[in-house]
Parts: sequence; C-alpha cells; structure tokens
Amino acid sequence: MNEETEFKELDSIVVRFAGDSGDGMQLTGTQFTNTSAVFGNDISTMPDFPAEIRAPAGTLAGVSGFQVNFSNKDILTPGDSPQVLVAMNPAALKASLKDLESGGTIIVNTDAFTQTNLRKADYAMNPLEDESLVGYHVIEVPLTTLNREALKEIESLSTKDKDRSQNFFALGIVFWMFERPMETTLEWVQKKFAKRPDLIEANTKALQAGYFFGDTTRTFQQRYRIRPAQLPPGTYRKVTGNEAMAMGLVTAAHKMGKPLFYGTYPITPASDILHALAPLRHFDVRTFQAEDEIAAMGSIIGAAFGGAFAVTGTSGPGVALKSEGMGLAIALELPMVIVNVQRGGPSTGLPTKTEQSDLLQAMFGRNGESPIVVLAPQSPADCFNIAVEAARCAMRATTPVMILSDGFLANSSEPWPVPNPDDIEPILIEHPAAREAEDDPFMPYARDEETLARPWAIPGTRGLEHRIGGLSKAPLTGNVSYVPEHHEQMTHDRAEKIARLAEFLPEQEVFGPSSGDLLMISWGGTFGAVRSGVIKAQRNGRSVAHAHLRYLNPLPRNLRDIISNYKQVIVPELNGGQLAFLLRGRFGLNIQSFPKMHARPFKISEITSKIEELLG
Repeated sequence: MNEETEFKELDSIVVRFAGDSGDGMQLTGTQFTNTSAVFGNDISTMPDFPAEIRAPAGTLAGVSGFQVNFSNKDILTPGDSPQVLVAMNPAALKASLKDLESGGTIIVNTDAFTQTNLRKADYAMNPLEDESLVGYHVIEVPLTTLNREALKEIESLSTKDKDRSQNFFALGIVFWMFERPMETTLEWVQKKFAKRPDLIEANTKALQAGYFFGDTTRTFQQRYRIRPAQLPPGTYRKVTGNEAMAMGLVTAAHKMGKPLFYGTYPITPASDILHALAPLRHFDVRTFQAEDEIAAMGSIIGAAFGGAFAVTGTSGPGVALKSEGMGLAIALELPMVIVNVQRGGPSTGLPTKTEQSDLLQAMFGRNGESPIVVLAPQSPADCFNIAVEAARCAMRATTPVMILSDGFLANSSEPWPVPNPDDIEPILIEHPAAREAEDDPFMPYARDEETLARPWAIPGTRGLEHRIGGLSKAPLTGNVSYVPEHHEQMTHDRAEKIARLAEFLPEQEVFGPSSGDLLMISWGGTFGAVRSGVIKAQRNGRSVAHAHLRYLNPLPRNLRDIISNYKQVIVPELNGGQLAFLLRGRFGLNIQSFPKMHARPFKISEITSKIEELLG
C-alpha cells in the first residue's frame, strides 16, 4: 500500500464521470452510486447523455456524463460543481471543465489525447501540455494501455472488447480514492455476465487493476473519506424517479383492488416506466406498447371504461398527440392517470434534457373547457407518493389526472425509505350495483353530493346500460343534448368537481417564517436547489421562506393567504415563467418570475445569488 497517501475527511463530494457515449459512463456512475448507497451515504445523481443514438465518437456532441453527490448528511441536489472529474477523452474534458470547481481534481486518460481526438474536440493545443489546466490537480493515467495490459491473458476477447472494460479500470481508481468497497460491483458483474465467463473475468480484472493502481502508484497523494450518513432507521433502496413512479402505480392499483393497465408508446424520458412495469405481470400488471401515442391514449380510455386502473406515460410531444383523447376522457369522466415526464421543447426539442415547460399545456392544451387535475413530484423518491396521490384524486373525482414529472427527476436517483404497505391507506371504490326495476333507471351522470363524481359503472352489469361518447351531454342521463343550459351545467360541474379536490388535498406548508421579506415558490424538480438555497440564506440571516407546490390544479386552498404575508414573491422555474403567470392570473398579486431555460436544473448558487439580489 502507498504509505504516503493521506486521507481527507469530507462531509460530501461531487464526482463526474465523462466520456464518449460508448464509454459506459452511465454504467460507471450507476455502479459508483450503488456502492455509495450500500455503504450508507446519502446520494443524489444527475445522468446527462446525448439524444442521438450514436453521436459522432470523440466529439463534444457525443459526450455522456454522470454526476453523483454523496454525503454523510442529508443532501437534496447532485451538487453545483464537481470537485473530481474523470475524463475519458479530450471532448469529455472540454465539455465538463467549465463546471469543475476551481482547484478540483482531474483524472484523464492520456491515451485518448491523440491528435485526431484533440481535433474532434476543437482543441488547437493539447491541454495536458499547455497551461490551460493550471489551477487544477491533474492526474494523468495511460488508462487504455494499463487496462489492455491487465487483460492481456484473456485471449478470447479482441482488443476492442477489452477496451470496453476500461471504464471499470477508471471506476476502480475512483473506488480506491474514496475508500469504496468493490464487492457490490463484483456481484453485479457476476449476475450481468453470467453466460459470458470471459466478460466476468475482464470486468473483474479491470476493476481490481484500477483499484490496485491507485494503491501502488505514487501519482495519488490524496484519498477522501466520506463516512455513512445518519439517516432515519428503516429499509432503504436506491431509486430513480421513473422506478419510483412505476412502484407507486402498482401500489395504488393494489390499494384499490384493481389490475393496473399501462398503455404507452415509447418516448424519452418516460420509457423506463414501461421497462419497470413490464416484468410485473405477477402483480396483475398489464402493459401494452401501442403503435402510436393516439392509440396509447385510446387504450387507457377503454381500460378505464372496463374498470381497470388505467395509466399512460409520455412526454410533451406525446401529450400533444393525446390531447383529443384526453378531452374525450374528461367528457366521459373516467378515472385514469397520464404521466408526462417533461423534456425540453418545442417539437422534438431536447429529449434527454430537463425542462418544466409543459405546465400550460397540461392546464389548457385541449379544445374546449377541459380542466384536469395536475400534480407534480418534488424528488425522485416522491414520484412514488405522487403516483398514489394521483390515483386517489382520479378515483375520488372520476376524472383524468396528469402527473408532471421531468427528465431530471426521472433519471436521477436517491435513497428511498421503503414504506410499510400497511401504512398506506386503501383507495376505496364503490361501483354501482346491478338494477332490476325498470322504474329505477340508471343515471350515469348523477353526481355525488360531496365530490360531484359520477358513478363508475362496469360494462356488462345488468341495468347499467348507458350512452357514452364525446358529444355534448345532458345532465343525469348523459344523452346527447344541444340545450345551451345543459352544456353550461356539465361544463360547470366538471370544473367544480376538480375545484372541490382542494378541500380533500392538504394545505400548503411553508418552510421558514410565516411572513417576511421574501417567499420562494417552486414546483417539480426545482425543489432541491430552491430548498438548499433558502436554507443557506436563512443561515445568513435573511428573511426568506420556501413554499413548494405539489398540487398545481387545484392549487392549495390556503396559498393566497400565504403569498399575502410576504413583501416579495418569486417563482424559480425551468420555463419562461409559466407558474408565475398562472399565479398572477389567479390571485392578482405581484408575483415575480425567475425563469431558466438552459435545459439543466437550477444550481444552489443561482438561487442564493437571486435571493441576495432581491434582499441585498
């Protein structure tokens, strides 16, 4: 062991793995994250990869990155700036250098810094040879050469195949730097490549060779120790937002005693929900991959009409195609959930990047007066809770509900305290019973006095035959009607039953003083950065509070009173100011917008700088 190496105790550190999209950076980052989670650290991650299936190798457009923040205390974001960068080629270095913390550590694969790769990355000079990296701690490792040497005895693999393991050599180095055990990843390798012993051997040797390289070389003079976090007692597992969403949907279906039908068309970044649900047939889950978005929407209308818990998942472009079907579902007043995992737009836009620009689409993106319930999770783990809550709202009001997740939440991960299923309240459903008497006809649009929900009749039930369709309806009977008063009443009733959900949903909570100089209002995936920024400002003596909205339609019933208690109110959001626009229109108050449209999450520093600008 290198006796000269010193340990530096830290509360947290941010590491970014970056390389070509074929270098396995997402896998590398995921394995490092899994190991840190098993070790007991709190974690928050941010994968970042190109939208193209295979962007040109070695170019800036082809860089794939994975950032992980791991800590011995509670953290809410993947970190503003990495302190350690693992750069597999010149393009990865160039793309990430602007984000690296001053004085940070860079581990580079020197073998990749060829003239061809430098040219592809738009480098006129080799940054390892000029003075452009002065101020950083640069560790040069001939990673490709060392990895090939470690695997030279595996004759069944070509050189190209061996090079695919060099990400594990880099992972081994980082495991050594941060005192991470290798067992979790080695177990994964055994399962992943169970049918390929040569690949098990290659990845195992590469990982171990990287670890021992760190241990024996004099290149590394510093190691870092981040001890386990003191998390509340319980059983934890690492989840992404899409994984948590899938588990929440299955849980909701079981809590209502219904099969889950998930009809969808693959679209980034929502496809992983389908991937997570497809193997769960033994939990009475039925997945259907439709030929297009319109068919997917039609499939869940049919499933909901048939009595199943019906869900579809998509992103903004898919919601545009589903909009007519969503209007039909609203008119039919059938319970279902539409999950919109937002991405940058318009059109194809930025499929692998995050944005919050579908809020107005969710609220108004259909013809006619067609209000819909809109909820938004605040973290990857909260996607589980919001899925269950969406199901409750859909069943209570017999109406479609939209969940606005986003690409950041969908792909990021964090520890999730696995709840006790018995602690989750059942979702009670009562279908109307069969009717025998002809003098007691079934009224499909008779409404519950409290919720205004209509009966959810199961097809084939004797005496419950009724007309259904998209034409304007008469109250009670649902028969086609062009009577002006009928249209107005049905329009009013559909809006009112959604408004009444505000009495069922919890009141808005405020983090910080109940009145003061400034209130920050956030929604969706901005929670972590805004909450962290507000905490920092509060520690500096600023009179600032934070209200994070999970219910966007209807809004919390006490929100206007909360807003009125502060001198200034500002809404940071990853769009042009859509929630601020809605709040100004709803309450007629002076609510400022703090928009960001970089297709990247807010940094904590951006929030704290804005607070200082407003209060300084």
